[in-house]
Amino acid sequence: MSVAQNPLSVEVSLPREDVALITVQGFLDVDTATEFQHHLANQLHHGRRHFLLDLSDVPFMDSSGMNIILRVYQEARDLPGSVHIISPTPAVRRILDLTGVSITVPVSESADEALALVGEAQA
Repeated sequence: MSVAQNPLSVEVSLPREDVALITVQGFLDVDTATEFQHHLANQLHHGRRHFLLDLSDVPFMDSSGMNIILRVYQEARDLPGSVHIISPTPAVRRILDLTGVSITVPVSESADEALALVGEAQA
């Protein structure tokens, strides 16, 4: 039986020059966290300051995924920039709420809503 039964898929699009919309599919856990971190680091390297993390197709996230989200939040905040979580599944939302991550990192229902928050913060 293969360990990678739930491989991670990460797609990056750029709604604006300084904004990366990162759509994640699959389990965000200790086995896939490094791949997720590489995608975020690449976007930071290319000058993105705002990160919209679409977690609507992530059925499970453990502390590894949360730690990466918090790390990119800290790095983006220092730029200054921002991180927004979009439409987490109920299981992921519960983890975000229980750990207090959803208090620190804004949670939006759509990419458009998160992008509007980025625009408001810059105005």
